Amino acid sequence: MSFRGKMWTLLISALVAAYVLVGGLPYVGTMLQTQAQQPINDPGAQLRIFESVLQHIQNDYVDEPDLEKVRTGALRGLVGGLDPYSSYLTPEQVKEFNGRGNSNKVGIGAEFSQVSQYLYVVSVVKGSNAEKAGIRAGDVIEYIESRATRDISLYDAQQMILGEPGSVVNLRVLRSAERPQIIKVTRGAYTIPKVEARIEPGKIGVIKVHSLETGEAEDIRDQVRNLTRQGAEKLILDLRGVAKGTLEEAVSVANLFIREGTLATVTGRDNKPTKTFTADSSKHVFGGEMAVLIDITTAGAAEAVAAAVLQAKRGEVIGERTFGAGTEQQLFPLRGGDALLLTVARWASPTGQPFLGDDRASMGVKPSIEVKRPDTPEPIEVEELIEKQEEEVENPQQPETPEEKPVVKPVQEDIQLKKALEVLSGKALAAKAGA
Repeated sequence: MSFRGKMWTLLISALVAAYVLVGGLPYVGTMLQTQAQQPINDPGAQLRIFESVLQHIQNDYVDEPDLEKVRTGALRGLVGGLDPYSSYLTPEQVKEFNGRGNSNKVGIGAEFSQVSQYLYVVSVVKGSNAEKAGIRAGDVIEYIESRATRDISLYDAQQMILGEPGSVVNLRVLRSAERPQIIKVTRGAYTIPKVEARIEPGKIGVIKVHSLETGEAEDIRDQVRNLTRQGAEKLILDLRGVAKGTLEEAVSVANLFIREGTLATVTGRDNKPTKTFTADSSKHVFGGEMAVLIDITTAGAAEAVAAAVLQAKRGEVIGERTFGAGTEQQLFPLRGGDALLLTVARWASPTGQPFLGDDRASMGVKPSIEVKRPDTPEPIEVEELIEKQEEEVENPQQPETPEEKPVVKPVQEDIQLKKALEVLSGKALAAKAGA
């Protein structure tokens, strides 16, 4: 189905939902039958259904309907059915979006998305208040204060996380193999750690990246040069936990290791490329063997770097499938001062494969060598967490005895880094050949 067809389908679905909520249930069967008799991509037919629904709400609802609320609810439902990053903004939110609101608000140091309609923690900034409070990547935020995240958009949830420096936000967190808990996080400014570098045995340099915001590429370039001066002949680029950054910065980082060819693309309607980023040979600094580490906490700009390395056959990409993100939004003002924030483009690999897909199997970047950590939470587990919580509410277990002590989990070996070191040192190849 074309994008326009999906839009009309979502519009009608949102209006049907709004009408059912205000008492139009007897009319739904007739409306759906009428819709079934009309071509789904016929705008005229869809608009007639739209007008008919509004007419019934206005004439047949038991009370005088607040059509402004009906419109707002319909728009929220309509946009919410597209992707996590599109949203309906109220006039007040439009002012804040355009920089005319409270600019003193700060966050907690975590990157979020939406999974199964719940707020999902993609990554946590090292040293941030979120990390200090115990928030982890893979956490599902069920409630922000008393507001259920499944009832609001990703944009609204992110705005609720923001607040005055020093203020506290209460988050109800669902986590695999643990009971639901309330975590209090103090809002405050945080500093993203600088690029870290070291040399491992075998003349293998390891570069740990924490962000791909503007300026990071230059820091990575400096670390690459420092490591080569220290004798490093091979490199591991660790992009785990990197979910912040720009596509331009990702391209600059990829260019450090790839001398020529396409590095990334931006796709629009029907996945047609709207922008292509090509390598500049003068910015290439390292041509030795390399490997890239990725996992579920790798998203957006970092995915572009991994995809570029993969498709240029520049080195092995080791770890787990990345999260799948990277979009561009545009604000479309409406007459009432409100607006639609719509995704108009998606970041994609050099061949045009978007990182944001329709399901987990098509999301993100798949590693060339998969190494799964046993403690890595998958987004597909969100619904299982919710179902398990509901079962526990219906069948509560006995509380823990006072003598019962919390189990201290041992520090897990970094098996992904270990595999990368083996690959670059030749041990993995030797084992594969039976040597």
